[in-house]
Amino acid sequence: MTQLEAGLEAVLFAAGDAVPVERLAAALEVSKIDLLQAAETLANAYDFEQRGIMLIRLEDKLQLCSRPLYAEAARRVTESRRPPALSPAALEVLTIVAYRQPVTRAFIDQLRGVDSSGTVAGLVEKGMIEEAGRLDVPGRPILFRTTDVFLRTFSISSLSELPALPSLEENEQMEIDLEQTPPRAEEQITLDSVPNRRPSQME
Repeated sequence: MTQLEAGLEAVLFAAGDAVPVERLAAALEVSKIDLLQAAETLANAYDFEQRGIMLIRLEDKLQLCSRPLYAEAARRVTESRRPPALSPAALEVLTIVAYRQPVTRAFIDQLRGVDSSGTVAGLVEKGMIEEAGRLDVPGRPILFRTTDVFLRTFSISSLSELPALPSLEENEQMEIDLEQTPPRAEEQITLDSVPNRRPSQME
């Protein structure tokens, strides 16, 4: 292991959460390219050795987390409560936000044809979506976007990995086909499937 790889491991372990690549590069005083190469080497080493931790990339951020294989054991040790599953309505809203973000709640309501206020609030509480500013129109409605938790839940590193979705005509109600959700989504529609941070940092 090189000094850069060891330093990256130490910084990510101490941070606990996902850290922007540029911030890591600045902290370790290296270029972004060198930082990403070190991250790839470190991630491959963890996978090859089947270590209990893994290094994942979430858009422009990196994070150390426990391997999903040991998530249940880690939960038992930390006595974490099992989070509730995502309902079909929550998956519908999440799909709309993921593909059309940033979006307002009114836009979500229009596509679904029903009021989504409760579902949106629930997803915000679970950390799956977050506020992303306000739309510059009368009333200045809140805009929503997906979060790193969403990426971890569906085992993707970037929104670009989402499968293609047919374009919608104006005022057309959206019909969600759960088979078109990201790979393994049906296996991971509960938040307890999200790879956990190291045991001492788990919530």
